Amino acid sequence: MKTKAPLFIIWATVLLGGVFLWGGCSPQKSEPVKTVAIPDGEYDPAVWGQAYPLEYDSWLKSKEPNPPGSKYRKGWTGNGKFDKLSEYPYLALLFNGWGFGVEYNEIRGHHYMLIDQLEIDPSRLKAGGVCLTCKTPFAPKLKEELGPNYFKDPYLDVHAKIPVQFQRLGVMCIDCHDNKSMDLKLSRWTLQKALTEIGKDPKTLTRQEKRSLACAQCHVTYVIRKDKDMKSTDVFFPWQGSKEGDISIENIIKVIKSDPAYLEWKQTVTGFKLGFSRHPEYEVYSRNSTHWQAGVACADCHMQYMRVGVNKISNHNVGSPLAQGMVACQQCHAETADWLKARVLAIQDRTTSLLNRAGYSVAVAAKLFEIANQAQANGKSVNQDLYNQAKDLYAEAFYRINFIGAENSAGFHNPTEAARICGDAVAFAETSAALLRQALAQAGVEVPVNVNLELAKYLQKRGVKGLNFKPEEEFMDPYHIQELLTPDASLGLPVVAP
Repeated sequence: MKTKAPLFIIWATVLLGGVFLWGGCSPQKSEPVKTVAIPDGEYDPAVWGQAYPLEYDSWLKSKEPNPPGSKYRKGWTGNGKFDKLSEYPYLALLFNGWGFGVEYNEIRGHHYMLIDQLEIDPSRLKAGGVCLTCKTPFAPKLKEELGPNYFKDPYLDVHAKIPVQFQRLGVMCIDCHDNKSMDLKLSRWTLQKALTEIGKDPKTLTRQEKRSLACAQCHVTYVIRKDKDMKSTDVFFPWQGSKEGDISIENIIKVIKSDPAYLEWKQTVTGFKLGFSRHPEYEVYSRNSTHWQAGVACADCHMQYMRVGVNKISNHNVGSPLAQGMVACQQCHAETADWLKARVLAIQDRTTSLLNRAGYSVAVAAKLFEIANQAQANGKSVNQDLYNQAKDLYAEAFYRINFIGAENSAGFHNPTEAARICGDAVAFAETSAALLRQALAQAGVEVPVNVNLELAKYLQKRGVKGLNFKPEEEFMDPYHIQELLTPDASLGLPVVAP
């Protein structure tokens, strides 16, 4: 009995010490964020940052170069911008006639939203002040103060009305957060109106819905309405006739075609007035994609939660999971980061191959219209029924490749929808080209099997900067199929000295 007491004391001491040891090594619990009210009308992110320094610090990182996570979405390395017209050379032909055919760059971080506009070729700013709508939090205030002049006045005139200290700042805290409660909010009239038009009440949105819709204030396509003098009069999202989770390219095209005032520019090669799509991430993602159906919000992947000391915050250095080690994906997926990244890149390879297929098909059809127009100018009689059928099919094809080419995930946001749209674009373009070939043959115009696209004419010495093709940036078909369909000799690419 005398030996048992010391043993009991020893074991009790070990167990008690273990409890303290394990308790001391357990991770600290996250501290709840304490809401601090920001004064009404306070735009300065630095003032918000005094109350929320961790979020502010992560937001500031959006000005830093971000590593290339994908060969198709290269981010910004700090050594210049990547040229989308060099990546997809057929776009230079198809967009020739307005600013996007002069300078069209890959996106950088949120910090550069407004800076990139100010540094772009002046031809991209001809629409006027309307271009500021998703680039500055002052847009609603400017619209209210200027009325119709907000849309049609010269861009730099409207931009000059932004307070000087904010004239190069893009998205700010006040864009997405209520200054009293820090709840997410929708600050743009464009989205509020669009939601109402598809039967969604902006006042009844859940927090998770807002974690996508706050992004959808800007990451959507839009239409700039024009008057008879081609001055901008309004901007809206072409969602009329759609519904939540089903904003289709077919319905967007229907809206664009419904009114000549929605045709914003004239394509040089065909002479057609056309509409245009910009960054339709929300429309593509929300149309029955796997992650959308699973209830995943934009912020879950692009603003993933992160720990800073004992605090848990959303990463405000918004970016692709590919450039952030796939951490966001591993919140749900058990696979390794390398495995997950390989799946994403495989999707992007397939989408890019299909987009190239569609893009070059549309480019060939465009050049056939150029041949047909020239034949008519020379007195040839071209069958107008065939011509008009081809024209309508061509527009369907163009709008589809424009839509997927402008979407910033290279297909990953909705792989099946991106593939469907590109496949349909090929079908529309090839049928358009076949009708034109038939019409030209009837008119006695000989057309070569491989139409020369003359891409050098559209890629070299662009705009006031004299921008040129960068062959090292071109996205070749990863499966080497396109080179069999459009031989190098028919592309007419610039000859660049080694």
